[in-house]
Amino acid sequence: MRLALAQLDVVVGDIEGNRDRIVDVLGTAREADADLVVFPELAVTGYPPEDLLLRPAFVRAAHAAVGEIARATEGLVALVGTPWLDRDLANACAVCADGAVRAVYRKHFLPNYGVFDEHRYFGEGRELVLLRLGETYVGLTICEDVWQPGPPATDLALAGAQLIVNLSASPFHVGKAEEREEMLVTRARDTSAYVAFCNLVGGQDELVFDGHSVVLDDSGTVVARAPGFEEHLLVVDVSPELAIGRRLRDIRRRELERSRETAPEVRIVELAGARGAGHHPASHPVAPFEPELEQMRRALTLGLRDYVDKNGFHDVVVGVSGGIDSALTAALCADALGPERVHCVSMPSRFTSEGTRTDARRLAEALGCDFREIPIEAMVETFRRELAEATGGLRGLADENLQARVRGVVVMALSNTYGWLVVSTGNKSELAVGYATLYGDMVGGFALLKDVFKTDVFRLARYLNERAGRELIPASTIERAPSAELRPDQRDEDSLPPYELLDPVLEAYVERDRSREELLEEFDPEVVERAVALVDRAEYKRRQAPPGVKLRPKAFGRDRRTPITNRWRD
Repeated sequence: MRLALAQLDVVVGDIEGNRDRIVDVLGTAREADADLVVFPELAVTGYPPEDLLLRPAFVRAAHAAVGEIARATEGLVALVGTPWLDRDLANACAVCADGAVRAVYRKHFLPNYGVFDEHRYFGEGRELVLLRLGETYVGLTICEDVWQPGPPATDLALAGAQLIVNLSASPFHVGKAEEREEMLVTRARDTSAYVAFCNLVGGQDELVFDGHSVVLDDSGTVVARAPGFEEHLLVVDVSPELAIGRRLRDIRRRELERSRETAPEVRIVELAGARGAGHHPASHPVAPFEPELEQMRRALTLGLRDYVDKNGFHDVVVGVSGGIDSALTAALCADALGPERVHCVSMPSRFTSEGTRTDARRLAEALGCDFREIPIEAMVETFRRELAEATGGLRGLADENLQARVRGVVVMALSNTYGWLVVSTGNKSELAVGYATLYGDMVGGFALLKDVFKTDVFRLARYLNERAGRELIPASTIERAPSAELRPDQRDEDSLPPYELLDPVLEAYVERDRSREELLEEFDPEVVERAVALVDRAEYKRRQAPPGVKLRPKAFGRDRRTPITNRWRD
């Protein structure tokens, strides 16, 4: 059997565009002599469509699109992810063959944790669907179905499935691709079946889908793997009947069969057999997993590029201070979009050092981006003068934040004038502890580094320079002590613990939900007390931050949902 896994970057809500992409890929797969073409979960609507699923017209349009896709399936079988409404709305796989929808499989396990909210939209499926293509039995699953040990995968195997196909929209975080494949290896071995996993790729608001679609044999050995972070049609020749020998030797299946009180109902759908005898052998590429920093770079650039392009922007503007956060942001923007689409704006005040002012210009020159300098001192002085009577004279934090807010006004003025998207530059460490100014440096349409800890900002900056083989980000920017430069001789460490001490505490508290008592046993008590207090107090700021790429297992926003009004302190 020749499989084709269509790892696509679709657009949420663009049902007509997604339909046309799917039909185009069917043509390409047909030219490659594919027998079975697999598309990602909810490929027709994009994932996640969220409350669009509550609109009847949206669901009807998806249904109509599936009918048009089915009419393009002459000579092959297509498994297409779509919402499907009959008695209730289901997250479904439409089995399209011979010009019609021949069957519908409804997802059994609906995730309702982290970024997932599927109980809000879908009813759970109960029926198992087994396709018979010639002498090969193919079992259908969707995303979470295969993450669960046991049924439905084991029930499909006991019903005779030699190949288990999984349509997926599995979002990325650092280490997720490797973790996911380890799980798939276990499923292949548990079921003594081949496993074909087809994942979505691309950015959708905060989420990035990394692809890495893969086919494994019944022993869990990787047969072929698609590259990450890009569209790809993975064409693979498989011989699932080889799984029969392993099953005859593996008595565990019989014990599992005997232990079941009743066997679940299985719908078997007879389809035309595979045309494998006439195939020229397909190559079986196994794309390697990228190193951690390269995965981070590719996720950030893909997430930004898709956010900009899918939302109809062309250019972006970044306020560059000469500091490392804005330098990394600008470098990643140039990487994602091309330097001609990136505008770097330096906004010096009287507290801006000559070193950072020079570094901002050097950065833009090294990247090849448009650069302009707009001093803010006169604007700040006007605000100070006009607010003097109302405030008794701005001082301290109010005066410092005024400078940041004037910079926000400047970049938004450029955004409104030229249609540029403002990409803000704050990192996860700062956002966690509230070391950011509302309506100032938090201003923007997209917060690229929102889920990147400060220590990783330094690692990524050095990595980009190494990867380029030259100094994109000035060495002085990387080596300089971090500072907001809102008062004389200011340093981040005047207000915060050193980042190398702070970030591990934040990771444990924010991402692993460790209690204060547990943190005190593992980390410096002074750092813990300061960090926990700051994180808890800053939730109201984080609710007003722009969306940004999810890079870690638990990101602020969709992942971590903490009430603003909250007196729990532990």
